[in-house]
Amino acid sequence: WIYLGFDNLLSRYVVLKGLLNSEDAASAAVALAERQFLAAVKHPNIVGIYNFVTHDAEGYIVMEYVGGKTLKEIRKARGTLPVSEAIAYIHRVLGAFAYLHQLGLVYCDFKPDNVMLEGDDIKLIDLGGARKIDDPDGDIYGTIGYAAPEAGEGPTIVSDLFTIGRTLAVLVTNISGFSTEHQYTLPSAESDTVFAQQESLYRFLLKATAPAADDRFQSAEEMAEQLLGVLREVVAVETNMPRPATSLLFDGDRLATTSGGDFNPIEPSYLHLPNLLIDAKDPGFNAILNASMMTDLDRRLDQLRQVVKQLPTSIEAKLRLANNFIDRGCMAVRSPQSSTTPVAIATHDYTEAEMFLDRVAQQDAWDWRVDWYRGKCLLAQNRPQEAQAAFDRVYFDLPGELAPKLAFALAAEQGQNYKLAAQMYELVERTDLNYPTAAFGLARCRLMQGDRNAAVTALQQVPPTSTLYTRAKVEITRILVDRQLPVATNIPQHPQPTIAELKSANATIEALTLEGIEKHRLDRQVLETALDLLTSKAITAQNNLMILGQPLEEIKLRQGLEKVLRSLAHLSTGEEKIVLVDEANRVRPKTLF
Repeated sequence: WIYLGFDNLLSRYVVLKGLLNSEDAASAAVALAERQFLAAVKHPNIVGIYNFVTHDAEGYIVMEYVGGKTLKEIRKARGTLPVSEAIAYIHRVLGAFAYLHQLGLVYCDFKPDNVMLEGDDIKLIDLGGARKIDDPDGDIYGTIGYAAPEAGEGPTIVSDLFTIGRTLAVLVTNISGFSTEHQYTLPSAESDTVFAQQESLYRFLLKATAPAADDRFQSAEEMAEQLLGVLREVVAVETNMPRPATSLLFDGDRLATTSGGDFNPIEPSYLHLPNLLIDAKDPGFNAILNASMMTDLDRRLDQLRQVVKQLPTSIEAKLRLANNFIDRGCMAVRSPQSSTTPVAIATHDYTEAEMFLDRVAQQDAWDWRVDWYRGKCLLAQNRPQEAQAAFDRVYFDLPGELAPKLAFALAAEQGQNYKLAAQMYELVERTDLNYPTAAFGLARCRLMQGDRNAAVTALQQVPPTSTLYTRAKVEITRILVDRQLPVATNIPQHPQPTIAELKSANATIEALTLEGIEKHRLDRQVLETALDLLTSKAITAQNNLMILGQPLEEIKLRQGLEKVLRSLAHLSTGEEKIVLVDEANRVRPKTLF
């Protein structure tokens, strides 16, 4: 029985909870367990116990009064909840479960009935079914549709997390056959609108409720971290405002440090992907850090080999060794020392990398880092479809992380699946602008899809604080004036640049602080495009419209282009200088002198 009471001494409402039949041994055991557990629990998101009172040989608990509605009542009254709202509730629940698990307790029978919304926060109520993790005796409580398939053998942390995943699924969508054909499974994404629209959430739920316990999240903390990442993504898309955050697993985007100091168009490369952070708990942590400080790649490889030999249980050492073999193989192809050996060297290094990854997989078959490095190795070998499959598995394990989505997009782009790549790049860019690789990748894909304006929009998202801001503006200018932009097969060619695009390119250049040869090259491209469009009669002259300080008239554009070409020749040598001078003489307006 449960009553609402009022504490006259402390002037507060309380809940009184006791047994209807004190002689029912099973119920008495549950009541005793709840009393013992509640007495030890002190957490802001778990209902608290104030006292245990004996009255007329009967005992009852005096508990905290939570004034609100359960999630079951809210779900029934409102229907399915907005995804971001439901995730926010469950994320708070996971904090409470992490606390219980640290105390050695499992909740067992979690469902929407057992969460109370009070104000803007939640309370976990009814610990009557809780028990110690290592308790072999006692009744096991669960609810069909929420309980894990193996829960009857004894509840665990992982079976607890299964119930949380099922509860979140119930809050956001209607599952037909929830307690029958979908008792342990989820409908396909194609058959459910919410799942189809929220791929990261769907992947999160698939992992949380995987049939095999080893395939699920293994701790509430891990599950909460990934769910928070999913929440940031959902809210960023809903509000059109990025929600950046620092990853606990990956460092930042590497495009700025790996793309070189020039202004050439950026091509897709696995080198742009974030690096994995070193696991501080790994026995080889310090030795790996020391090795990573070596700038010479061959010496670094030798040092890591020593770490692997001295610390055979170190997984990180094998992973880092594999990663460095991948980098050396890529370097051999990009910077060949001879015309006959680069491919052989690269093949050998990639084989070595795969060997060490296989050794890690033998130590831990569920280590997603193997797939991460394997995907990088496959990209380096130009095997994008296989790389995409590897990164897809990482995305399944880490649905709240952006790095796997970025890698997935990169592999899809290299495999010429521009539609899928664009979707993933855009998701990363909208969530966190600190990933310029996504912006440049999205721009490339939009161009291949025949959408010049969308490509420009993608690059406009690179923030002024980014070291790649100027490079993005240079690329925008090129896109606006390029007359031969690439497109995918069966996509119509881009239309010729318009006067509006010339004006936009001009404004972009004028806002830049670019100097030297790069500035002259960009000016040349803009003026050549303007002149060609004018002489081909694609546009008409307008003396009131200025392009890089020159009116949009043939003679003035020729004068401006001649000046730029001679400036480029002044900064060049050899054959290139001669070609530029000849070009300047060709384009200069015809005069008497």
